[in-house]
Amino acid sequence: MPVDMSRHFTLPQLIRFTLPTIGMMLFMSLYVMVDGFFVSNWCGQTALAAVNFAYPIPMILGTLGFMFGTGGSAIVAKTRGEGDDARANRQFSLLVYAAIVAGAAFAALGVLLLRPLLVALGAQGEMLDLCMVYAMPLVMGVPATVLQYLFQELLVTAGKPELGFGVTVAAGLTNIVVDAVLIALLDFGVVGAAIGTIAGEAVGGIIPLVYFARPNKSFLRLGRTNMDWRMLGHACVNGSSEMVSNIAMSLVSMAYNVQLLVYLGESGVAAYGVIMYVGMAFVAVFMGYVFGSSPLMSFQYGANNRIEMRSLFRKSLLFVSICGVAMFIATRVFARPLALVFVGYSEGLAELTVHAMLLYSASLLIVGFNMYGSALFTALGNGLVSAIISFVRTLIFEIGAVFLLPTLFGADGIWVSVVVAEAAALVLTTTCILVLEPRYGYIRTDADVSKRSGNSSDGHV
Repeated sequence: MPVDMSRHFTLPQLIRFTLPTIGMMLFMSLYVMVDGFFVSNWCGQTALAAVNFAYPIPMILGTLGFMFGTGGSAIVAKTRGEGDDARANRQFSLLVYAAIVAGAAFAALGVLLLRPLLVALGAQGEMLDLCMVYAMPLVMGVPATVLQYLFQELLVTAGKPELGFGVTVAAGLTNIVVDAVLIALLDFGVVGAAIGTIAGEAVGGIIPLVYFARPNKSFLRLGRTNMDWRMLGHACVNGSSEMVSNIAMSLVSMAYNVQLLVYLGESGVAAYGVIMYVGMAFVAVFMGYVFGSSPLMSFQYGANNRIEMRSLFRKSLLFVSICGVAMFIATRVFARPLALVFVGYSEGLAELTVHAMLLYSASLLIVGFNMYGSALFTALGNGLVSAIISFVRTLIFEIGAVFLLPTLFGADGIWVSVVVAEAAALVLTTTCILVLEPRYGYIRTDADVSKRSGNSSDGHV
């Protein structure tokens, strides 16, 4: 049965509620990790570098799903919190239809621009050919990618996070099996990795589409709708922060690849790929939590329940703090074993990967706070502030650092760029949270404010 989002959540209950979404994001991160494992061990270093170099382009196109999913989910959850279920269903249906159309349009655009983009970024020779073979099927499959990202969020809003987790597990297993058969057994190379990823994304996008199109036990169901440009525009603006964040992550990957080609060659790109596999798995925990908890904050905001908003806010800060410390320790302890899983065939490449991973690990202490801060404002319907945090954090701080720091510290400057950028972004995120708190009340309730005012009038601080 759907979860009642109006009730109070203890920390264990909140973690249990978000756990399926965390699992969804972890299995999503498996797509690239599995591709990297099979490509690296069966196809070699150049093929691994090509996969890592090309993957950001279809990822950018697929971020439409995050925009419609996160921005639209906040609107649908808020509408339900206001008690208008019929309008929430119309909004939900329009979001799904719009995402399908937009995904097809972006796929067509990607087919036209893929090769010129790869050449402009510096790919050439064998690496360019491998990039094209891997990325073209992914670009053509963008509509499935968009649907999968869209339903990751909307299944939570529909009160069915367990179904979302089950679908993502099925999608991840599909990818693993297809990769194993096509790469390890049939020697299809990087094209086998691309087919495996597309197969997994198709499972992740089509199953929820069929579920919502038929009678179900969720709050939401696909059906007739009416064109509401204002709602779509609000969803796009509100979800633009998550779209910007994911586009920015892809652009950051491109920037790293360009710099690493200059300073370390294909070995640097391959080592960065391994770090990103590990980093994606850890960041997926934060992303799954903020995606899973955001509909709860949106619902309570729509219900004007500041007590529960404050409860959710404090528990969320505690969760990301504990996870950040645990991830930092795990990376320091398991850096070498993780490197050997992917590039154990080359001792030099493994040593480079371990060195880079140890420098990168400090960013895990900070990144969760920045991700939660951005998602918080999306949940509250303030897409502008959320987008500013995401934009400045990645497109300004991180890309700026990755081009500036290597001029001062050489290749090591590339590996610590993310740490410097996240630390600078934390100052911005904290400032936004404190300045805008009086408008939303996620730190102090009306009772807190009244009590403080009463104490002040009595001469007490």
